Amino acid sequence: MSETPSRDEDQGIRCMWMRGGTSKGGYFLAEDLPQDTAARDAFLLRVMGSPDARQIDGMGGADPLTSKVAVVRRSEREDVDVDYLFLQVFVDRPIVTDAQNCGNILAGVGPFAIERGLVEAKDGTTNVRIFMENTGQIAVASVPTPGGRVTYRGEARIDGVPGTAAAVPIEFKDTAGSSCGVLLPTGNAVDVIDGIEVTMIDNGMPCVVMRASDLGVTGYETPAELEANAELRAKLEAIRLKAGPMMNLGDVAEKSVPKMTLVAPAREGGAISTRTFIPHRCHDAIGVLGAVSVASACLLPGTPAASLANVGSGRTRTLAIEHPTGEMSVVATLDEAGEVQSAAILRTARKLFDGVVYG
Repeated sequence: MSETPSRDEDQGIRCMWMRGGTSKGGYFLAEDLPQDTAARDAFLLRVMGSPDARQIDGMGGADPLTSKVAVVRRSEREDVDVDYLFLQVFVDRPIVTDAQNCGNILAGVGPFAIERGLVEAKDGTTNVRIFMENTGQIAVASVPTPGGRVTYRGEARIDGVPGTAAAVPIEFKDTAGSSCGVLLPTGNAVDVIDGIEVTMIDNGMPCVVMRASDLGVTGYETPAELEANAELRAKLEAIRLKAGPMMNLGDVAEKSVPKMTLVAPAREGGAISTRTFIPHRCHDAIGVLGAVSVASACLLPGTPAASLANVGSGRTRTLAIEHPTGEMSVVATLDEAGEVQSAAILRTARKLFDGVVYG
């Protein structure tokens, strides 16, 4: 489009809708959105059709994974191409929050930045350095750009997404303590909340990791079965509300973090099996940065996850984090002390539409 649409809601605002990893949402240039936060959030709620369980009057897909927004701008930071702010638009509540990051939506940021002219494409592969505003960390996305143009077609396959697409490898830099300040906000690899051993960890996504068996389930149930277990959901929420302040997140009653991850021994040859509440719905897969945090918990001696995990050996380890619809492999590089130095993951993205959305 040659001109940026007016911010008058009758004319709408320029937007690209994309699938990023196993999520889907709207990608906006920061300059196209209202600069006032309250006005921006009100617009995004209308765009998604929230609050409404079906989001029938908006673009949202009636699921937290399809009610997401990326706000992207050209960066003024040294050695960074673009700044990316992730916003979670709640489905059934009038809430827009920036309290977490999203590594799935991140997968579309590089292609979007190139398509919008924020980054000049190279012939072959274009590396896009992305500052994640929510957490203050940097990710590097390698976007396939044959002939200097973004392509979404390829042979890469990720669990939770049908078909194949072009591979977008993402390397995360310095993600420890993204929201909580440090990798282990309590200083402990293991804490006990309501009689349950947990690891409160933040290596890109604040997570509370605990054995499924300690909560009276196997950890192999379907998301629907777990969501139907009212007693389990009540236990998890009670633990989550207590964990929030302990993780330097404050009152999390209306926040989408921490995520609650139940772990069990792997069934398909991976490192560990997971079921993750995000925080009130059970994820059909697992978030990118959630997988990084769980993988990190598996590598910490003495944790509930480590007691069940197959983590291999060596400075570079590939941990397949199993989830309800497959697995997500995290490639972790350890330093000499055995701590996670960097993590990389393979994602894909696809442009769904580019045009104007109305609020």
